[in-house]
Amino acid sequence: MNFVRLLMVDDHLMLTEALSVRLSTVPDLWLVGRCELEDPRLPEMVRRLRPDVITVDVEPVGTRGGELVRLLRRERPQVHVVVLTGRHDPDQAVEAARAGVQAWVSKESGVDELTAVLRGVCAGHGWYPPELLGIVLRELREDAVRATERTGPLDCLSDRERDVLQGMVAGKRGSRIAEELRISTETVRTHTRSILAKLHVHSQLEAVSVATSAGMRPHGPRPMR
Repeated sequence: MNFVRLLMVDDHLMLTEALSVRLSTVPDLWLVGRCELEDPRLPEMVRRLRPDVITVDVEPVGTRGGELVRLLRRERPQVHVVVLTGRHDPDQAVEAARAGVQAWVSKESGVDELTAVLRGVCAGHGWYPPELLGIVLRELREDAVRATERTGPLDCLSDRERDVLQGMVAGKRGSRIAEELRISTETVRTHTRSILAKLHVHSQLEAVSVATSAGMRPHGPRPMR
């Protein structure tokens, strides 16, 4: 019998304890460890425990969920990542999919459904709930189109990152950008960090310089889709 080695990353210890008891009855599933999201030992645990699947709740870390998933996959590239969460946030789901998350499962799901998903991702399958799947597929499809069509210095940015950068070019504060784009200030900060990293610059001023050199001019945000 091939065992699925599972590592659970979640701040809700009572939930993971209860789940571990229920999952212990699954014959082909081996829970190799549990860890909190901000535990500094997490990277080392991923390397040492060699999980086949990691379940992670990205809700507590907000828009940094994609960064967390990329960290896990850097430590163990072959690992399958499943988001196990109590909330269906479209923005988080899209960022998770971009980071390589194969499945998104509600914490209210039964053990049978969860184990089916865990086995499925190990077989190369993915699963997102219907209310998120269409949004995720649309955004990934648009990412692919942009990747083939763009050739300029700003082409590495997502549409939302370009919106944020355009606000920066217009000299707007983060709170104003958030208000106009109808997103949180934390999301604006996350997009800003991503913009700086993708453009290989160290400050918003440098990012604005790159943007204006590439022809970006200040104007209102794109209509919400």
